[in-house]
Amino acid sequence: MRVLILPDARAGGRAVADIVARVVQEAGSAGERPVLGLATGSSPLPAYRELIRRHRTEGLSFAGVEAYLLDEYVGLPAAHPQAYRQVIRRELTDALDIDPSAVHGPDGTHPDPATAAAEYERALTKAGPVAVQLLGIGTNGHIGFNEPGSSLRSPTRVTTLTERTRSDNARFFRSLAAVPRRVITQGLETICRAEHLVLIAAGAAKADAVAAAVEGPLTASCPASVLQWHPRATVVLDEPAAAGLRHGEHYRYAAALDLG
Repeated sequence: MRVLILPDARAGGRAVADIVARVVQEAGSAGERPVLGLATGSSPLPAYRELIRRHRTEGLSFAGVEAYLLDEYVGLPAAHPQAYRQVIRRELTDALDIDPSAVHGPDGTHPDPATAAAEYERALTKAGPVAVQLLGIGTNGHIGFNEPGSSLRSPTRVTTLTERTRSDNARFFRSLAAVPRRVITQGLETICRAEHLVLIAAGAAKADAVAAAVEGPLTASCPASVLQWHPRATVVLDEPAAAGLRHGEHYRYAAALDLG
């Protein structure tokens, strides 16, 4: 696992954009169609803004990219502003030259959410490995919507949000009561099929979860700790999010030598 501790979220966004841009450019040069895994929430926004800037000012093209979302609320209308396909369009893809039909997410409006989850799992498998999967982390250690207690071998499935997660997400809705209770999420095993996992965290509120994920035991009690199992994982943090790490100085040293 490589841990990058940077001065602020903007610097973290540039580092993440570097990773994504490299994959997109190398795939384009080879005539390949890269698959990106996109996360929603506040953590990836600095990276998305930087990618949009590079597209507009440096000509970075996403014309050949396929994109897959991590998760979706169950029961929100497709046009709801907090449905994640709407969020990712608003925050990223509408500002790029990616084909809208190449942006995929679970169908949270399906009359049988379990069927929708299974269909999405099959679509991800057929698309081939995700080249880079972007991840945020919840204050309780969840990634995607894999809440504490999720099986480390879980596939894409329907699951129930904890009240802590619903409370954390209530700022995006008119009230806590409006936050859905169920979601379709890529499972931990699904996420780990990606070739490169990139977790982004900023702010002191994420420090305990980051420390548990990076330096705690590998446990379903902290789903993000599954990154410790992955052969290529990068964790991008600002200083407040890194405050709980015991080995922060080593991570800085390794990053400075580019030996992470």
